[in-house]
Amino acid sequence: MGPASTTNRQGPVCDRVLITGIHGFTGRYLERELVQAGYRVYGTSSEPTDSPGCYQVDLREPEQLAAVIRHVRPQAVIHLAALAFVAHGSPEDFYHVNLLGTRNLLQALADSGHDLHRVILASSANVYGNSRGGMLDEDTPPAPANDYAVSKLAMEHMARLWQDTLPITIVRPFNYTGAGQPPHFLVPKIVEHFRRREPVIELGNLDVVRDFNDVRAVAQAYRGLLEVDAGGQTVNIGSGKGRSLEDIIAICERHAGYDIEVRVNPAFVRANEVKTLVGDISRLQSLLPQWQPVALEETLAWMLQGGESAR
Repeated sequence: MGPASTTNRQGPVCDRVLITGIHGFTGRYLERELVQAGYRVYGTSSEPTDSPGCYQVDLREPEQLAAVIRHVRPQAVIHLAALAFVAHGSPEDFYHVNLLGTRNLLQALADSGHDLHRVILASSANVYGNSRGGMLDEDTPPAPANDYAVSKLAMEHMARLWQDTLPITIVRPFNYTGAGQPPHFLVPKIVEHFRRREPVIELGNLDVVRDFNDVRAVAQAYRGLLEVDAGGQTVNIGSGKGRSLEDIIAICERHAGYDIEVRVNPAFVRANEVKTLVGDISRLQSLLPQWQPVALEETLAWMLQGGESAR
């Protein structure tokens, strides 16, 4: 059983959609979601590609972006391309790609003169930083705690320079996972230990609480936001529930039928780790009343069973 359908909404308002970062984890699921809904989907990738309708683009190169925009003439853009791994070794890269790369894209879109219906920019719930005290809604004051989060918040502020000329919606996804997510992310690492029936797993901060969602539901939310008018808004995408690492371990143990020994490795403990991130998704659900997140138990079962990923 997969995530609930969200088809009974306003429906497509455009035909040609450009997804930046289409070959990334999220991009593959989003491409499948949009193609199944009848959209003509194009994409950009930072790597060489021979996929039809996909173009190799370096976000740091404005002319490359401008050429693709002129050729594709998209009616909507969903901007996923970013450097997203928080522990990436070069802080400067976050700003070159996430901030300046997005600026180059928005400038190319504004200069194109095309009739754009939607521009959806993927920010991150990491902009909330170490905020605590219940659910974090879109009005929670940002307090980014690492360079990745700072680059995303800076991108949000920069994007507002185009607010009067482009139909921009900013989304702040909380953690999400699914089949095919790279193993250096936390949940796939845990799942793979259980799939291999490893006796021991080493983790970092065990007390972190996260809002975990399913990548398939996130793709549906992006599609839904193409089909409603959310221009000028910032929208959380999450499950609305906080789950600890102990919860994830316990669910995996039930499915795998054995207990694993958990050891804390000091090398994996981050000094600036965000302790609690749980999202208030009221705004998203008001825009998309039929959209629902997927229960973490269902997502983990799918992953543990070797669920098919979007390729």
